[in-house]
This record gives sequence, structure tokens and C-alpha cells, in this order.
Amino acid sequence: MTDELTEDGWVELPTVDDDAEIDAAGDEVDFGPVPVVAVVGRPNVGKSTLVNRIIGRRQAVVEDVAGVTRDRVAYDAEWLGRRFTVVDTGGWEPDARDRAAAIAAQAEIAVATADVVIFVVDAVVGPTDVDEAAVKMLRRGAKPVLLVGNKVDNTALESEVAALWSLGLGEPYPISALHGRGSGDLLDAVLKAMPIPAPTGPAGPRGPRRVALVGRPNVGKSSLLNRLAREERAVVDSVAGTTVDPVDSLVEIGGETWQLVDTAGLRKRVGRASGTEYYASLRTSAAVEAAEVVVMLLDASEPISEQDQRILSMVAEAGRALVIAFNKWDLVDADRRYYLDKEIERELKRIPWALRVNISALTGRAVDKLAPALRTALASWEQRIPTGVLNQWLTALVQATPHPVRGGRAPRVLFSTQAGTKPPKFVLFTTGPIDAGYQRFIARKLREEFGFVGSPIEVSVRAKKNAGKGDRGKAHG
Repeated sequence: MTDELTEDGWVELPTVDDDAEIDAAGDEVDFGPVPVVAVVGRPNVGKSTLVNRIIGRRQAVVEDVAGVTRDRVAYDAEWLGRRFTVVDTGGWEPDARDRAAAIAAQAEIAVATADVVIFVVDAVVGPTDVDEAAVKMLRRGAKPVLLVGNKVDNTALESEVAALWSLGLGEPYPISALHGRGSGDLLDAVLKAMPIPAPTGPAGPRGPRRVALVGRPNVGKSSLLNRLAREERAVVDSVAGTTVDPVDSLVEIGGETWQLVDTAGLRKRVGRASGTEYYASLRTSAAVEAAEVVVMLLDASEPISEQDQRILSMVAEAGRALVIAFNKWDLVDADRRYYLDKEIERELKRIPWALRVNISALTGRAVDKLAPALRTALASWEQRIPTGVLNQWLTALVQATPHPVRGGRAPRVLFSTQAGTKPPKFVLFTTGPIDAGYQRFIARKLREEFGFVGSPIEVSVRAKKNAGKGDRGKAHG
């Protein structure tokens, strides 16, 4: 079989699922879902620090304050060539109330859905009443449990771990999640406790499309995730800023499975944030970069703020497909709708291409419109215009509206090509630099002709080398 050249002259290779293994014949083999390892324990024993140690990067938000992690948050991990999912949880307490009770419930759900549980105890403090209550909860789950004595930062502290035998979970593993002491032995034990994978046949198509939910604090991101999932996937509280880590969930919307990531609400620019908020901002930026399409939630009952516009700019600059969801529509009356129309016209004029839906995560109003909007935005994000069609259209456009004359001369647009997708990128080859306004004019006409609803597009210029400086300008549309 010969390789076929694409329009751009590149050899197109078969795509391989990142989660698939290759058998001896060179075919992909699906080993089914990866095992799940839940990390649980009372507040502030170092669960998130251990998760970061396991995944090999500082991704879970860590701060020397109890209760930073509130939802169950999944991360991909690998040890000795074996892939698995590690789930970070909030602090579990037996008599928790209000938001703490919701956090504890998330931890219990993580235990129920895990294949292996890592139970973390502070070895320096020793077993507490809360730890003993947690052991009873873990035994009800009937899952393999590995007892970890954390904060054993040196040899002198190893004797402290002996007290953990009293919990009745077998031999404790002394580790220092912060410094990495003993983590290798623990991961070896985790692999032994995992179920043995069995091939389930040829691998299927690539995984679900990745969607990031972003917005200011308390606009209803977690409520929307729970509404779409039809269960409590994320902790919801009237206090702004409940979500800190990105919460990753597989959710079925409109008959299709999507990978939704609920992110922390952004109050400030990353450079001005501090502590937990700083790291949460970094995680949100990373979630946007990793997503294919972003759902930006705005509170329809409140004016569009400067921070809303900053977040929208961040998404557009990241080049992601975008759907703007005006949430809390059940709180919008006729007067508010009038002013909201004016705000959209004024504040969102830089991104008129974004798809908009009016929803209520609380009541479920119009949330079924999200799936069609996401599909439309992604189709635009991946749209490719054939070179012949593009240049036929462009020739007619520049003949009807040529570039203005500057200094007695007008640069000519020779031809164009689409250099890429995700988002669509176009290159104009010209006899000289063209005005930024004319560049934006072409970008606007591209949208009028070919759509690209819900996706940013880039139009750059490549002038002849002897045309002088400024021959590589770029316009976003």
C-alpha cells in the first residue's frame, strides 16, 4: 500500500489511538478501560501531594490549608509501562455537614468506582478517630486498600509508622509524598493490587471530544456539569470558588459521549492571583489548551464584566472553538433581555463568530441545545476549504474590492492557501504588505462565504521577500 499525499504535500499516516496497544501483527488491540486508583484520607494528610508524585507533575492544587481539594479529580498516570487513572479526592470526615458533607460524598463515590484505594494517614500525627471511621467506610467498599503513612521524610520517622498497624489494614507503606521516599515501593504494590487486563478485541475509534467549561466564579459551571451528567459529579455551593482543580467527566449529551472538564472560576489575571487561586488559574489555562471546544458560561442575570471579556480573549487566543452559554436564563426578565442585547452588541463585538445559547443549569432549560452547538463549532474548527474553491472566491473578491492605493501603488493578492485547521489558518501571498484593515476585510468575507461559526480563524500575509518589513502580519477573525 502506497502513502497518499494530502493537499499540503504531506504524507498522511494512519492515526493510532493513544490508549491502544499494538499486537505482534501491528494491529491495535484495546485492553478495555484502564484501572482506577482512588486516593482518600482525612483533610490535609497530603493526598494531592501524593497524586502529583504519582503522575510525575504538579497538577493537583496543593496548599498548606485543609480542604483545598473539593471534587474528585482524575489524572492519567503510568508506572512500569502500565497505565491507570488516579483520582484525587477531598478530605473525608464522618460527621461532615453542608459543603464538607458534599466533599465527603465525592470521596465515597471515588472509593465505590475505584479498583484500588490508597488510604493516606499522617504518620507523624498517628491514627485518629477520623482515620478509624474512614477504615469502616473503606471496608464497606470491599476494594483492595493500601495503607500509606505519609510525611515520613527521613529514617528517624519510620518508627512512627508502626502505630498504623492498629487500623487493621495490614502493613503500612511509609512514604514522603513531598520528597518521593518510598513512592516506588507503593506504586509496585498498586500494580499488584490492580485487576489483570485482558484484550477485548480491536480498538475502536478515537475517544470523546474534549470540552472545557470556563467562566467567573459562581456562574454555574459545576451545576451545568451535574445537570448534564444527571448526578453529582462536582461539589456545588453558593460560595464562589468551590471548584479548585479541573474536574474531568465523561458525559452523554445528545446521544454522544463528551469529555467535560469543569474548571475553577477565574477572578483575576494569572499574574495577579496568589496561592490556591494562582495554581487554579494555571490549571484552567491548561484545560483550555487541552480542550477542542470551550463552553464559556456567563451569568445572564448580571452585566458582562471585564473579567468575562478577559476569559473570552484567552479562549480566542488559544484558538479553540467556542460556545457562549448564557446561564441562569430563568432569572432574566424582559428589561434584562433588552440590556443584555445591548451588552452583547457592545462587549462581544470582537467575537461575533461565537455560538450563543441561553440555558438554565438549575431548571435544565435548553441544555439539550448544547450538543448541536458543540458539533457545529467543532465542524467549523476542523473545516477545510479546497485550494481551487478558495482562490476562485478570492479572485472575485479582490477584483470587486481591490486593495486601496497607497503611495501611488496598491499591493496585489496573488493567491491563497489554507495552511491548517483547528483553528482554520489561511495564508495570503501578495506582492507587498497589505493594510491590517484589508486583512480583516478578507477575514470577514471568508466567514460570510464559508461560515466558520463558532471557530476563530487566522489570516496571515506572506509578501515577496523584497517587499520590505511587515510582510508577515496576522489577523484573527
